[in-house]
Amino acid sequence: MIKNIIVTLILAAVSSPAQVAAREVQPIQLKCEHLVNPLGVDAQSPRLTWMLKDDRNGARQSAYQIIVGTDSIQVLNGKGTLWNSGKQGSDEMLVAYNGKSLKPVTRYFWKVTVWDKDGNPSSSKVAAFETGMMGINHWKGTWISDHNNINHKSAPYFRKEFEVKKDVRYARAYIAVAGLYECSINGDRVGDHQLDPMYTRFDRRTLYVTHDVTSQLKKGANAIGMVLGNGWYNHQSLAVWDFHNAPWRARPAFCLDLRIVYKDGTEETIVSERDWKTASGPITFNSIYTGEHYDARLEQPGWDKPGFDDAKWGGVRYRSVPSNQVVAQLMVPIRLVTPYKPKLLKKIDWKTYVFDMGQNMSGVTRISIKGPEGTILKIKHGERIHESGRVDMSNIDVYYRGDKEADPFQTDILILSGKKEDEFMPKFNYKGFRYIEVTSSEPIEMTEANVTAYFTHSDVKPLGEVNTSVPLVNSLWKVTNNAYLSNLMGYPTDCPQREKNGWTGDGHLAIETALYNFDGITVYEKWLADHRDEQQPNGVLPDIIPTGGWGYGTANGLDWTSTIAIIPWQVYMFYGDSRLLENCYENIQRYVDYVDRISPDGLTTFGRGDWVPVKTTSNLELTSSVYFYTDASILAAAAQLFGRVEDHRRYTALSQKIKDAINKKFLNRTTGIYAGGSQTELSVPLYWKVVPENMIQKVAANLNKKVEETNFHLDVGVLGAKALLNALKENGYEQSAYKVAVQDTYPSWGWWVVNGATTLLENWDLKAKRDISDNHMMFGEIGGWFFKSVGGILPDPRQPGFKNILLRPIFPEGMDHAKVTHESPYGTIVSGWTKLNKKVTYEVQIPANASATFYPPANARDKGLVKLPAGKHTLQVTLL
Repeated sequence: MIKNIIVTLILAAVSSPAQVAAREVQPIQLKCEHLVNPLGVDAQSPRLTWMLKDDRNGARQSAYQIIVGTDSIQVLNGKGTLWNSGKQGSDEMLVAYNGKSLKPVTRYFWKVTVWDKDGNPSSSKVAAFETGMMGINHWKGTWISDHNNINHKSAPYFRKEFEVKKDVRYARAYIAVAGLYECSINGDRVGDHQLDPMYTRFDRRTLYVTHDVTSQLKKGANAIGMVLGNGWYNHQSLAVWDFHNAPWRARPAFCLDLRIVYKDGTEETIVSERDWKTASGPITFNSIYTGEHYDARLEQPGWDKPGFDDAKWGGVRYRSVPSNQVVAQLMVPIRLVTPYKPKLLKKIDWKTYVFDMGQNMSGVTRISIKGPEGTILKIKHGERIHESGRVDMSNIDVYYRGDKEADPFQTDILILSGKKEDEFMPKFNYKGFRYIEVTSSEPIEMTEANVTAYFTHSDVKPLGEVNTSVPLVNSLWKVTNNAYLSNLMGYPTDCPQREKNGWTGDGHLAIETALYNFDGITVYEKWLADHRDEQQPNGVLPDIIPTGGWGYGTANGLDWTSTIAIIPWQVYMFYGDSRLLENCYENIQRYVDYVDRISPDGLTTFGRGDWVPVKTTSNLELTSSVYFYTDASILAAAAQLFGRVEDHRRYTALSQKIKDAINKKFLNRTTGIYAGGSQTELSVPLYWKVVPENMIQKVAANLNKKVEETNFHLDVGVLGAKALLNALKENGYEQSAYKVAVQDTYPSWGWWVVNGATTLLENWDLKAKRDISDNHMMFGEIGGWFFKSVGGILPDPRQPGFKNILLRPIFPEGMDHAKVTHESPYGTIVSGWTKLNKKVTYEVQIPANASATFYPPANARDKGLVKLPAGKHTLQVTLL
């Protein structure tokens, strides 16, 4: 054991364990399907989770009981008409509902009682979840649209008036859309979501959204309005990705059920039907890819309020259901999360203004301005500035093939009404930008007050924080998170401007960074459902998901589309929740079996390779085969988890076969070099555990020597950037890893930051001629690595979800103190330390019902590990 360990216990001043339980112990953070009080749950066995509030040392849950019913008072009093689990002697805090069959569109209440380490019970507050349609046959509305075709530019507006004659108890709007929508009732917008519903393979899965609209209804006359956008469903802008040829493409359509439950117990459903009316409005064009055009002269005030004269509006038409799966969008929504005002305004002339928002972001611009009727404003968005001060689009408009005059890239067009101060913000588009250039057809006066930008992304809850004595580390963490959020729009993307594609490689390379920092499980469960929708019968996946058909090429192989295995496994590691892994099991199996069929000797060249390297290319067959091994190993582990004995035997043997084939062909056992010995070729086999046990130290020493040769600079592409720091840190070279991580000269992550980057870039070389997006996530491992190194916080594969936390911190030279936190499914983990000369004071917080194992770093004097129960602890570590 480490000598001189001081364990500090924080105990409340109480007189008995029973009083502690009554006053301080309580189940908190109740969630259903990883959401708080969700609406629209389609699952028959939804997952119920909670945390234990108990600050005592050694706090744990010894038993639990779940009560579920339809009457909140009964549930509060411990009576569950749907499910009473009984007292279960278990420390589980993630339990699947196992009661009577759930009914559609029904509100359920639940609570959990837990027994603490002393056997004292404590109950939670009552939580709720509400089921959704639970099947396409429960919808009452019909799918409707206007009478225009896919080439019509103006967005369709729809309206319907109805009477509410009794007092409303509650009301829900269930809205399914092929395309995008914004709904309003009595002139007020429904909800605060943006860009609903999320992008899917529309002809295989269509999402619907549930809104509580109780407060928006009133007794008497009411009106509901809908505006539809094209989104990815009707992609009119041309680009190399072939979106415009998607097999599902059609004019946007919707289906709506507005279910009203009255206080007298009766119900009424207002539905989408032929009695709705439709017309065009001020949105004259919209494209998710390029921009939105808005003519304020065409506004029809009051169109979504009762009493509006819609005599000139036309009738609607029926449309077929886009897919056979109309399912709930049960995930964190996209929102306007953070507003930004301009940091700098440059007036080029009386018709041209450029705003610097100070932050590269994904988002939209709101502009409020008054000018002469018919004045045309072009609102251009970009990441770079010409020497002239104008916006430079050359790094991001390279794949656009449309009409740049009629449909300019990343540019909104606003025509002023001349009657008032016009306000415009696109409803059905977002962009990637730092700079906004407004050009006007007539002279106008603009100030910083006219423009607000909104950082827009999936509104995932922050879970992690890195705060150290080294400003560059803190900046790299923030910059990485800015890039990640900029590329989270209901699915992870590569960049928010040039492509907006769900590149699979970018997704899995950044998955640990994602899960350390944000509560993203619902986004990834949605995206892996997209994977299942897109998978070919033979197991092949495209390398952008979703896709309109592009991406089933010759290079869509293992180093990219291993998302199907890696992401479900990492979600299991971080959440202890195996449902996504189970849902994807057959898909992983089909994928691995396909690669096995085309790679009978265990080696494969199916992949893209180490994309965008600094200078040295790496062997494609080596890296692709390592990912083949990784997928087979995950499949074998999943088979064991789910009790699939024969599959476990089969895929364990396959993974060993692949590993042996890799080492036979690429490992020089005399020198300890893989292939040509590049940083990537050495780090990838180390990180993914392909190196034979007796060769690990020799290979790691060679990797360290390779890094020393570059003076601790990177010479990797995306695969090496994922593996390098981990391979060094895990094999005794943590100081070298840290030196690479905090390097601030070319090529390095820090080089971007010292040159003013506020997000991660696509290319190490600031002067590169291609692959030069300034907001990319494929090099995003750096943000997550600080949790694994400086904080040393790692999930234990044997007790996933941070049930047991592996603490493997490093105390690098040049850093005096650090505090790294992560909110796990059990609560907040704190790993913080201060260093004075050779003495480190290490302070740890382990949440209730969890434990930890501390592993001293390589430069610690004492090497013994320490087991830590829940609570706060202080350890003293002496360094060599």
